[in-house]
Amino acid sequence: MNRKKAVVSLGHEALGYTTLEQHDAVKVTARALADLVEAGYQLTITHSNGPQVSMIHKAMTELRRVYIDYTPAPMCVCSAMSQGYVGYDIQNALRAQLLGRGISRPVSTILTQVTVDPYDEAFYEPTKVIGRYMSAEDAEIEIKKGNYVVEKPGKGFRRVVAAPRPIDIVEIDAIRTLADAGQVVIACGGGGIPVIEQSHALQGASAVIEKDAIAGKLAGDLQADELIILTSVPCVYRHFGTPEQEALSAMTVAQAKELMEQNQFEAGTMLPKIEAAIAYLEKNPAGRVLITSLDTVAETLKGKNGTVITH
Repeated sequence: MNRKKAVVSLGHEALGYTTLEQHDAVKVTARALADLVEAGYQLTITHSNGPQVSMIHKAMTELRRVYIDYTPAPMCVCSAMSQGYVGYDIQNALRAQLLGRGISRPVSTILTQVTVDPYDEAFYEPTKVIGRYMSAEDAEIEIKKGNYVVEKPGKGFRRVVAAPRPIDIVEIDAIRTLADAGQVVIACGGGGIPVIEQSHALQGASAVIEKDAIAGKLAGDLQADELIILTSVPCVYRHFGTPEQEALSAMTVAQAKELMEQNQFEAGTMLPKIEAAIAYLEKNPAGRVLITSLDTVAETLKGKNGTVITH
């Protein structure tokens, strides 16, 4: 059977925000992913990790505060930890769901590194908030280390890190090999572990990579037939959240760019998804992008929901 190659991007709703929420949420997510496998898709899955990596960062920071013999875990290590534990839950839930349907398909998680440019402008204007709330004194210590912090009145200070543009997916050959062998692959979790090339070594960067940005790049690098972005809404809207809200069932790259110029897509939510769709389709003009919610995947496959973007 000649399966369609698809990269599936999972948002926060697919994973929950705590370990217990995630354990339950991935069972629902696995059903939607298994629907895609049954529909003839060869899946490579990537996912968000915002709440997970923030939780890990908080835990490791507090561990250092209680036990001074421990060293704080850098962001790259926290990202690797989140990839491992999120991938563990997804692959086990999906494996069980597939076997329950009589489908024997290996599911593998690859710890994935992604190179970034150390001179990326994002490093000079970090925007991603992570970790616990701190006192002014703790915030001052972070600033002296060279880190950035932001204050939320009434709650305290939190650290912010950069979100640089991804350059290369280090393990792309391994991902491609497993996917070509018929395995379901979970890769580039949380945008990938950001690393900087230094001669022959890879040095972890104090940063995070946008999950949507890496989804578009992963789909382009794999020359996937489709990029499927599962989010919190059933489709893309014009005038979202207003009385004039209008569902968009289909659009081209040119139309998407025009809507972007009209500021129709909110930064931090739909905008990065549209940008990822455009990046993928410009690299693979024959592909297509589906944007829909996790619970409407089955309807979207029948053409009854979702937004389709083509070149």
